[in-house]
Amino acid sequence: MVTKTIAAGEFKAKCLDLMDQVQKKRFEVIVTKRGKPVARLVPVPDEPPEIFGYMKGTVTILGDIISPIDVEWDALKD
Repeated sequence: MVTKTIAAGEFKAKCLDLMDQVQKKRFEVIVTKRGKPVARLVPVPDEPPEIFGYMKGTVTILGDIISPIDVEWDALKD
């Protein structure tokens, strides 16, 4: 991501325009005060992250999970 550095006084004068540019052009602005960084303006992601499937690939299957087991459950007894 492209980063632009701007002094606080200039940021104050151009704030609304900079916010529009950050949204449209997808870059980051570092605001400095006396040459030291004090704030960062970054674009908000277009869409929220997908909740379903975010852990895909994190589970390892060991053994056979499809075949029935030879254990009788107490809950199934009459």
